Parts: sequence; C-alpha cells; structure tokens
Amino acid sequence: MAKKGYIYKGQKPVYWSPTSESALAEAEIEYQDKKSASIYVAFPVKDGKNVLEGDEKFIIWTTTPWTLPANLGISVHPELEYAIVNVNDEKYIIASELFETVEKTLEWENAEVVKTVKGSELEYTVAKHPFYDRDSLVMLGDHVTTDAGTGCVHTAPGHGEDDFLVGKKYGLEVLCPVDDKGVLTNEAPGFEGIFYDKANKPITEKLEEVGALLKLTFITHSYPHDWRTKKPIIFRATAQWFASIEAFRKELLQAVEETKWVPAWGETRLHNMVRDRGDWCISRQRAWGVPIPVFYAENGDPIITDETISNVADLFREHGSNVWFEREAKDLLPEGFTHPGSPNGEFRKETDIMDVWFDSGSSHQAVLEERDDLQRPADLYLEGSDQYRGWFNSSLSTAVAVTGKAPYKGVLSHGFVLDGDGRKMSKSIGNIVVPKKIMDQLGGDILRLWVSSVDYQSDVRISDDILKQVAEVYRKIRNTFRFLLGNLDDFNPGENKVAAADLREVDRYMLVKLNDLITKVKEAYEAYDFAAVYHAIHNFCTIDLSSFYLDFAKDILYIEGANHQDRRAIQTVLYDVLVALTKLVTPILPHTADEVWPYVPGAEEESVQLTNMPEVVEVDGAEALKTKWDAFMTLRDDVLKALEVARNEKVIGKSLNASITLYPTVEMKAMLESISEDLKQLFIVSEYKLGGMIEEAPADAPKYEHTAVVVAQATGDTCERCWVVSETIGKDAEHETLCERCATVVKENYVK
Repeated sequence: MAKKGYIYKGQKPVYWSPTSESALAEAEIEYQDKKSASIYVAFPVKDGKNVLEGDEKFIIWTTTPWTLPANLGISVHPELEYAIVNVNDEKYIIASELFETVEKTLEWENAEVVKTVKGSELEYTVAKHPFYDRDSLVMLGDHVTTDAGTGCVHTAPGHGEDDFLVGKKYGLEVLCPVDDKGVLTNEAPGFEGIFYDKANKPITEKLEEVGALLKLTFITHSYPHDWRTKKPIIFRATAQWFASIEAFRKELLQAVEETKWVPAWGETRLHNMVRDRGDWCISRQRAWGVPIPVFYAENGDPIITDETISNVADLFREHGSNVWFEREAKDLLPEGFTHPGSPNGEFRKETDIMDVWFDSGSSHQAVLEERDDLQRPADLYLEGSDQYRGWFNSSLSTAVAVTGKAPYKGVLSHGFVLDGDGRKMSKSIGNIVVPKKIMDQLGGDILRLWVSSVDYQSDVRISDDILKQVAEVYRKIRNTFRFLLGNLDDFNPGENKVAAADLREVDRYMLVKLNDLITKVKEAYEAYDFAAVYHAIHNFCTIDLSSFYLDFAKDILYIEGANHQDRRAIQTVLYDVLVALTKLVTPILPHTADEVWPYVPGAEEESVQLTNMPEVVEVDGAEALKTKWDAFMTLRDDVLKALEVARNEKVIGKSLNASITLYPTVEMKAMLESISEDLKQLFIVSEYKLGGMIEEAPADAPKYEHTAVVVAQATGDTCERCWVVSETIGKDAEHETLCERCATVVKENYVK
C-alpha cells in the first residue's frame, strides 16, 4: 500500500482517547449516553465585506464549549438563505429555515427579519472571536445542515473532520490546544491546565461575562466512548499515519457488491461505511504491538522503501516482531544503509504501533498467500455483527488496495448471546451462561442444537428454560434414531432390501417425503440457514415419522413375520431414512451421529464424518404420490380429531378400541377407494368402514372439511398380541387369546 502511495503521515483530527492517550479507529468506538452543555454563542461581525453592515452577530450552537478556544471560523451553507433578525435592537444572523426554532429556543419576543442573504454571499466576511482577540473567518461548507442549531457552524480545524477539511480549503491553521491527556495547553489562554471536560464551565462563564452567551441548557445525547476505558473521547488533530482509500473507493464498493452477504443487509451496511469513510488512521500510541516499519532520518524525513521494508520483514520472519523493540534503528536497517537526510548515519525508528485492525485485516495475506494448500479468496469470513466496522472492513480495504479484489467470497455475521430476559451477560448481574457448564449437564450436542435453533443473524437468548425446550427436541430426535436402529436389528440391506417397484404406495410416499427433507436441508446448509435445518429435521421426526409412518408401522414391524413383504418394505424405508437422517444431522449433532453410525446396517465407512451428504433418489410418479397422500394426510387429520372427541366423551379409550365409518366428499371417497393398503392400520383403529357421501352422514356425526366421521366402540375382544379388537379372538383353538391374523403369524413363524 505504501508503494502505491496510499500510506502517508499527516496532522488531522482523529478519534482520541485521553484515558488511553492514543488515537482510536472507528471500530474501537462505542456509543453511550452523555450529558453535555448545549450553548448558543454570539460572534460579532468585524468585516461585513459590503454584505453586512457590521453591527450583526452570527449565532453558533455547540455541545462542546471546550473547543471554542480553538475556533478559527464559522461555516455556512452556500445554498441556504440566511436571515438578519432584529431582536431588541440586536441583529443576529441565522438560517431562515431555523428562525422559528431559534426564536422559541432563545425565547425571543418581537423578533423581525430585516434582511435575507444567500449563504454564498457571506463567504469571507469576518467575525470576532467572543473572548480572544482573533478573527473567525466565515466559510462555505456543504456539511452545514438545518437539522439542528442555527445554520452557522462553529469551526475548529483541530477538532473535527469537517472543520479540518473546510479550514484546509481556506488556508486556516490546525489549532489544537489540547494535549495527549485531554488537558488544555497554553494555546488556550485563561484555561490552560484544565481537563477539557472540566473546562466547559469556566469557558461558559467567560462567554457570559463578555455577553456572548445567549442560552445554556443541558442535553443527554449519544456520544462516542473508548471501548476499552468506557470514557468519552474527543476529536483531536495529531500527527498520525493514515491509509487513504479515496483512490480505490470505487473498487471497494464494487467488491462489496460482488460478495455474498448473510444476512443480506450486511451489504448495505458495509457499502455505506465504505462510501462515507474518510482516511483510515492506522497508527496508535501504545507501548507494544505490531510496529509500523518506518524509520526517520536526522532531518525528520520518514523512510519507507522496498529495501527497508524487505529487511524488516526478513527480521520479523526470523526473530518475530519483538525484534523491533529489542534492537536499535541501525540494527534494523539493511547493512550499510545510507540516506541523504542523515549525513551522520543516525536514524530513529517509529514508536507508534499499528492499528490492530490493520494487523488483523491483513490476515488474508499471511494465511491465503503464504500457504500453498489454500486459495484466494477465502470462501467465507464469519464474525459478530460488530465486525462490519472492524475485521470485515479492514480486510476489504487492505485486500482491495493490494489485489483489487475482496479477500472473501462471502461474509456471514451473527448477533450476540443474551440471557433469557434479553439482557447482556454481565458478571455483576450474575447472568452469565457458561458453555462448559451446559455441556457438562446436557452434552455438547444439545448446545449445538440450540445454536442451530435460533435466528443467529440477530441477538439470541439463552436460559435454562430455553435449553430444556431444546433438550426435549433432542430427545425426540434421539428416540427416532433408537426406534430406527431397534427395528433394523434383523435387516441386512444387501439381502432384505425391497426394490422400489415392489414397495407399497405409502412406503414410496415416505421416500418422497425423505427426498423433500434432503433437498430442503441441503439447501438450508448451503444458505447457512441452520434454523431451517433444525425445524425441517424436527418436523420430519415428529410429524412425518413419529406421528404417522412409525406409528402405524409398529403393527407390521412387531406383528408380522420377520420376512413378511410389508415388514421388509417398511424396513427398507426405515433404512433409507436412517442413513440419510444420520448424515443430515451430522454438522449439528456430530457426537450423536457418530454414536449412531456404527449400528447402521451395512455401513462401510469408519465414521459418518467421512461420508457425503445424502442424494435424492428419484421415486417414480413422485408428484402424483405426493398429491394423493398429502390429501390422505389431510383427511387423516379429520379422523384423528373425531377420535379425540370420542375419547373425551368416553366413547372409546384408545384408538384401537374404535370402529370408524367415514362419509367423505366425492374427491376423498375416490382417493380412499384407490388405496390398497389396510386403512385400519393407517388410521390405527380396529374397524374401518366407508359409508355414503358426506351429505348422507348421520345428523349427530361430527363433520369436518373433508369427511364426516362416526366413531363407535369396536365389537369383539382384544387380541393380547396386537391389541386389535376383533370378533375372531379364540377361533383358533390352539391360540384362544389371539386374533385370527396373529394366530396365523405365530403358527407360520414361531411354532415348529
């Protein structure tokens, strides 16, 4: 960057922390409320340049009275109209747009506008400083607004960026009568030796003494503070090293546009920062840090050349950056180095250190350029949302300055963790949640599952109650794996897997649902939408599996013979679900996935971590299947509602005690008649009948959107093996307590 002319040393106002005695970057600033004096001050006109008569007074407004000793001018906007207002034989100059506001604030009575002039006409008129024998030049500045104040802006080039730029344009000196500790110097006669914030009162008293103070109130406003010391900072002109971004600002904005941002608003946030930022102050006044590799000749000229930089880099590579503090300047320079500014061969080294954000913002160079196994740009930078002004910004600036491109393809930012009441965690409050404690109590996977469950793009809450809810979700997912593994104990995918063409419709429907899950979860992972992964997997386990497929499958898995076609078909689906689900949860629940994998039948890889994400396996007629069975699931919801009503009314106990008769709509009747599966099993009842149309249902039958349902107690006895209520109990003399179906299964599979 230095070779391209982007690095320079200059004196200009920077954020300065009197408590740290150092310049600060924007990333080291945080805003807190602060009570400040709000004063309106009159500056008498000294030279009206034939525009003003000379008996007028400019009114300025400021919340930093301590900067008035550094005042060298007044800024007005060239396009604004300014009014000369007569108040009790005094004439004041303010922006016309602010007349009513100022009139009310200063409690004027009988104020009269006697003349108006354009701001541009006031250029180069001269006012008198209110308490020093010094001129205040009236200048034009586009930074002047009518949002507050008077439209006449107190300008101190040593204490504000806009002030500095305007003052530079008009040739004003950079006066900064405040030292490193925030104490006024002898360049502020009458106030020297006073800490800047304590100087507000005597300066205000001086203004009142000379008749220049028109109004004093106090306001509470958001004010920049040092992020380390938590104390207010000031703008102060000092000699610092700067990185100018003006020459490549367009490239920076283009790089922002080409980057993928998660969340999307990150693009706008960084774009606005880059668009509006000034030169970057990269030097700091601290005892230790990454040195700025600059030397000074005897005449004060800074020395920064390819030769000196290369030599310092070699020394750092061999000895570390501490060598800068351990050796004298002559021992850090190349052997035999000379410079015309040092006839005696004497040199000194820079004592300022590098801004930590310049250091961390250069990490892409150290990591991506220095390692052959990595490539540039990085796929992703991820950090907290405070890093838009920090690492994301500094990395972009250094990379674009050197390569013309961003160091990253994508940037992801996250919020911060708050307690259950939305408060920032604090030792004093005692609301800190320690991750290790959670892991010791609940396990690492539950903590990871919580992370995946929240909208990390904003601040998130955590508490014992929230973790209990997540632990319950984890229990359901874990129980799903237990059920799948338990019912695949006798399943060998190489021998027992049923071909897709031989699966029943309901089995193929579950494979369609599995494909939907795979697609949704993989897309969510690609988009870093972990909450979508969490909800998709949770819903699949609890709704598609536990509440439907696994629920009715028990009657087949537990009751039929081991090699029954329907049982092996269900096991085939369970196997595909198990393999896919284990892989899908691995990024979030790695320990659970590793625990499951060794028990997956036929698993060849040593660890699930060594496998790829599952792929969608096309199911013939998938769309038609989905349409049909989604309709069935809707009707099934109606049946479940009717069963719940009957249960509450004591008509039945559990659903297997029920006999149901459906009176569906025309469309649903056709759908039901097309299903070859045993509808008793799908509804988990003992008897199922298809009655007439919905219009023909008994008057007292509960009617729903798609069907009317009559629920009655099933007739017969309860089979002690399958729990179905049947009139066939005892028909087989050898198995008097079993239904006909169970008796047959037992004879064929268990009786020799």
